[in-house]
Amino acid sequence: MMAAPFDFQLPLVADDLLRGGGVGRYVVQDVLSARELPPALTAFRAAFRAQGALAVLQHFDTVYSLLRNFRAVAAALREDTLELMMQVVSHYSNELPAILGDSGLSHADCTAHRNALKMNCYLLTGLLEAFEKETFKSRLAEVDPGGKNKKNSAKISGFSWEEEREPLLRLFNQLLQLDLRRLWGGVVVEEDFVNLMTGSCYRILENPSIGLQKYRATRDAVTHLLATALTHYGHMFSATLKITQMLQHFEHVAPVFVQAVTVWATEYGLKSIVGELLREIGQRNPQDLSRDTSRMKGYATFITELAEQIPALVLSNISVLLRHLDGENYMMRNAILAAMTEVLLQVLNGDQLEEVARGTRDHFLSMLQDHICDINGLVRSRVLQLFTRIVQGKALPLTQFQSVVSLAVGRLKDKAVVVVKNAIQLLAAFLSNNPFSCKLSYADLADPLKKEVQKLQEMRDRCRETAAPAITPEEEWEAMLPEVRAATKQLLPLQEEEDEVLEVEETAEGTSEQITGLLKKLNYKSAVRLTQKALCRFQGKEPFISSEEENEEATILGILMTLYIGKNHEDSSCDNSSFTIEEVAPKEQPQEPAQTELVKQEMLVQYLQDAYNFSVKITEALSLVSKLMYENSVSVVQEAIEFFVTVSRFGVPQALLGIRRMLPLIWSKEPGVKEAVLNAYRQLYLSPSGNSERARAQNLVHSLSLIMVDASLGTIQCLEEIISEFVQKDEIKPAVIQLLWEQFTEKLQCSPLERRAAVMLLGLMARGKPEIVGSNLDVLVTVGLSEKVCEDYCLAQEVCNTISKLASNRKPALERNKAPFRLPQTHMLFGCLTEAVSKGFVQPSGDWIPFMEAAITLIYQLAEGAEEISARILQVCSQKVLDKLQEADGQKADKEASPSRVSGASSLPTFLLMHLVSLVGQVALQQVAYLEVSVSAELRRRRILKEEQKTKKNFDSSTTKQRPRSTGNETTMEEELGLVGASADDTEAELIRSICETELLDEKHLFSAFVPLVLKICNNPGLYSDPALRAAAALTLGKLCMMSSEFCDSHLRLLFTMMEKSSLPGVRSNLIIAAGDLAIRFPNLVEPWTPHLYARLRDPCQSVRQTAGVVMTHLILKDMVKVKGQVSEMAALLIDPEEAIVRVAQNFFSELSNKGNTIYNLLPDMISRLSDPDCGVDEESFCTIMKHLFSYITKDKQTESLVEKLCQRFRTARNERQYRDLSHCLNLLPISERGLHKLQDNFDCFADKLQDPAVYSCFQAVLVRFRRAASKPETKALAEELEQKLYACHNRGLDSAETCQEGSRTPMPEPAKRRPTAASSRRQPLSTANRDEDKAFVTPQPRTLRNRKPAQKSRPRKKTIITFSSDEENSSEDGKSLDMYV
Repeated sequence: MMAAPFDFQLPLVADDLLRGGGVGRYVVQDVLSARELPPALTAFRAAFRAQGALAVLQHFDTVYSLLRNFRAVAAALREDTLELMMQVVSHYSNELPAILGDSGLSHADCTAHRNALKMNCYLLTGLLEAFEKETFKSRLAEVDPGGKNKKNSAKISGFSWEEEREPLLRLFNQLLQLDLRRLWGGVVVEEDFVNLMTGSCYRILENPSIGLQKYRATRDAVTHLLATALTHYGHMFSATLKITQMLQHFEHVAPVFVQAVTVWATEYGLKSIVGELLREIGQRNPQDLSRDTSRMKGYATFITELAEQIPALVLSNISVLLRHLDGENYMMRNAILAAMTEVLLQVLNGDQLEEVARGTRDHFLSMLQDHICDINGLVRSRVLQLFTRIVQGKALPLTQFQSVVSLAVGRLKDKAVVVVKNAIQLLAAFLSNNPFSCKLSYADLADPLKKEVQKLQEMRDRCRETAAPAITPEEEWEAMLPEVRAATKQLLPLQEEEDEVLEVEETAEGTSEQITGLLKKLNYKSAVRLTQKALCRFQGKEPFISSEEENEEATILGILMTLYIGKNHEDSSCDNSSFTIEEVAPKEQPQEPAQTELVKQEMLVQYLQDAYNFSVKITEALSLVSKLMYENSVSVVQEAIEFFVTVSRFGVPQALLGIRRMLPLIWSKEPGVKEAVLNAYRQLYLSPSGNSERARAQNLVHSLSLIMVDASLGTIQCLEEIISEFVQKDEIKPAVIQLLWEQFTEKLQCSPLERRAAVMLLGLMARGKPEIVGSNLDVLVTVGLSEKVCEDYCLAQEVCNTISKLASNRKPALERNKAPFRLPQTHMLFGCLTEAVSKGFVQPSGDWIPFMEAAITLIYQLAEGAEEISARILQVCSQKVLDKLQEADGQKADKEASPSRVSGASSLPTFLLMHLVSLVGQVALQQVAYLEVSVSAELRRRRILKEEQKTKKNFDSSTTKQRPRSTGNETTMEEELGLVGASADDTEAELIRSICETELLDEKHLFSAFVPLVLKICNNPGLYSDPALRAAAALTLGKLCMMSSEFCDSHLRLLFTMMEKSSLPGVRSNLIIAAGDLAIRFPNLVEPWTPHLYARLRDPCQSVRQTAGVVMTHLILKDMVKVKGQVSEMAALLIDPEEAIVRVAQNFFSELSNKGNTIYNLLPDMISRLSDPDCGVDEESFCTIMKHLFSYITKDKQTESLVEKLCQRFRTARNERQYRDLSHCLNLLPISERGLHKLQDNFDCFADKLQDPAVYSCFQAVLVRFRRAASKPETKALAEELEQKLYACHNRGLDSAETCQEGSRTPMPEPAKRRPTAASSRRQPLSTANRDEDKAFVTPQPRTLRNRKPAQKSRPRKKTIITFSSDEENSSEDGKSLDMYV
């Protein structure tokens, strides 16, 4: 073998081999060009066949030249070179064991083989890196993002580099597993050589695609190669540094290294690598991590996933990471807390933990609880998620349940949406995994807890009475002895000045008892002093006998011990003297069972106490979660809905309130929220328990009936939407429908309420499938509207509502040309209705009016010639009234009227007049609706049908004649038809309007006969004093006004006078509803009376205010009432004492915020009105209102504009209250950098107001919040400058305000005088709800024309900085209707 004349040194960079580095070092002599490479490689191949791996010593420059010109070389030549080098190294790895085992290997041969090994490995690793780099660049250069031709780009001419990596890495691993130290003289292998081999592994791992599943074999090969380097070549230190560096720069390598470290620790026993890596990460400076947050994701992922794989090893090294819990990087905090959680779940879990493990577990749980209130929302959210896993894994000790639940309930008020969502999930996990009970009603748990606590107290008392002394007198004396000895030393010798304080008893026995009592009271000094005196007085008497051998101290201590121990023994023997030995001996036996029972009872009480506390916290959470169901975040709403489903399974009574409160969410525009409500009710009601289908149907019907019993109209409408969805999807089985029919027809025994609920449910289901009712119409009529109808008008009313589902509007796109469904007048339904209404008319039933209204509505919906049937009913009922009147007039004149009759007007019963008036109003309203809706729609349908037939006829004739220009004629005809259609619509509307105006209240019409009666009742509240009659008459007056604009105009003053002055809340509420309908029908007539509608928002009655709020919400959102400054009356409802009214106001502003910039435009005027002291809104209430309103200001431009306007409003503020209110409003705005500039520019406006501490504190709060969010140095400097000016003005007062304003000469404005016009814009005090001035009801001048288009913005005034007239206009967006459920 030829000796190598050189030593090959592994270069740091490839160019080092071109430069001479000293004597004996190898230098590349010639770098071949791309053309020269093929023959040179052929020569290398031939040399390899002849010499083996040592051929590289002469041909190293050839492969080196290929690496230098890698991109210029043809792909085939590269692949051939790679194949050749793999053959060389593979052949060499097979020969090396024999070479290394040759004991006669010379130094020259050893050097040659070492050089050949380093050269071959250097070239092969160079090829590996070159191919890896080329593949990575080709992937980045791919143009097609969809992945087309990906296979072709990765695999050229049958060569795939990804497939070659694994065998190459296995080849390196095979080489490293040999004992290569012989080539280095038996010492450690050269570190550069090890780094050369491992560097190729790290280079492969830098490729982002290495994490794909298809490259798993490559990852495994890398793992085993690095494991070999770690095991045999001392690569631990280098690997630690390299891995931490790669984790910092390449996020994708974290999962790869987690798997690798897991294999090293478990299969290769390299557990120390875990500690080294965690220690290296832990030693990073937390401040550096906070500055470079983007690079910390790799560390965080590595720690988290490593703890999932090998939690025990992470636990033993986690202490080095804890310092990062106090750092600013939230990702590191999340990772460490997640690692703790994995340790808790997989290692520190169970009841058999040792004391040290329990302490560690509690310490980890304590740190997790601390970070539930972390400053970063993402950390709070993550910790809640971790606790959810801990609870689900049953790894949370019972002793910590209460504290974690309390923290989770507190997070329900968090500002971060993701935190609230995870808090709800955690509470749901607590419920699902609670160890207490399947029923968590705290009311049900309170009684058992109270009984068991009482029982425990009794058991303790018994044990205390029967228990023997736990400590003997001798033990007590031993405990007392040090203090007694100290007192003795302190008091010796006897001091004369204290002789008069303690007097010795006349006898030695009395003195002994006195000393013993002092010892029991722990009065040692007095006992010692008294013993000294007794020794002097009773020398030689028991027990005061002194010995000459003992000193005085020992004598005194001996006497005291004798007295104390002997006296206690005498007491105990006297107490037990009545018991014999036989009686005492067996008494010691039951001591153990008694103690055991006591411990069991204590555990039971603790268990019940924990269950009770847990139930109380869950109940507290329910009220908070129910408020979250109307948040803007869809995910929070979905979690809240799911939470109530979970709570309902555990029997918490308050869950039903949340389940009902989620009902209106079925109308949500968010598909996710609507589907969540459907799923909730599907789980709650469509999965009943039962062994048979019949039993499941009964349980389902029973559950739904419970909801229907006391449901409001809004609840029923929501349930109708939900149940109709279920019916359309066939999720309600036929057995359920059959059972409902059996309940209704009384084939199945049930209560009247259940029967009524069955009819209501059938009606709700008919919304989805009308044939449910249509196929059983005769059954509904004969059973529900028969002669027994007078016994239950509520059932008859629900029957009418159910039948009315047949008249529901069909889809116009499908059946627009089909005549509406109507029944002939002779149908038995209308005969039964006429009979039922007429028969009940003369009966004093409180349920007759609702039934009558439903019956009249049904007649107009389904009957052909409904007006004729209604006229007959009116005539029959009127005749009965006349008959009663004649009967009453025929009685004796001197007979006094009974209290139930109308005094002073007639002798008719009050209820009869009320029935008649209500009947007239309902018929009038339905007649108007019938004309405006049904008749108008039918006229339009017939006209369209006729036009379509005419069009078809013309089209057929034009097709027959085959005119060449038919397309143009058709287009012209369609345009003409469009014009004709629009004109026809106007004609039909005018026809309906003329009928209503001229015919319905004409003297020849039936209604005209009842108008004087209604007006007489309304105009004479003293004569007709019955509240129900007056309310019915007021409502009927409103319905009559709907018929004719002329009649409405002439009676609006009466209507609004009654609305304002009536002492009956029912009358005021009815008239508000009527006025709302009139505002939609006759807007020009009602608009001048709008202030009177707003005035009802201040009504002293809660129900009237709520009704007014709902009506004004509809009118404003439908653009029927122009929104001006009076909308501040709606804002005042936000502080109403009634929660239902507050919800109405919140809903109103929530919907109003969807109408563009409306709230922004209205805010300045609302601030001006509500901050007026005469408005009746105090400062605290003002702050509450503004906090809600400012939550809708989310745009930066709006915020900046409001900052400027509010600053300028300081100039016109008249008193300190308004200064404080304006500054509070500024504090509510999220001030940006531009907003801060606005404050700086307008500093003169408020500088002289900063003497007020409240104003100054608000501006300070603004700056504190701004500095907390500011990041730029210049903005922080601006904030500091402004703060200094604020501080200077606040401390110097008004006299030096000009100095701190940098030359400003703005004087302190005097309080502005009230202008005459300002009185109308101020909100009146709440005490003026009912005023006596008649001049307030002078009919306003009606406007001649109502502009239905959005008003154009007025031209801004010159002093726009003070006035806000330009902000009073609404945005041009169309209003959307708001569904309210009261």
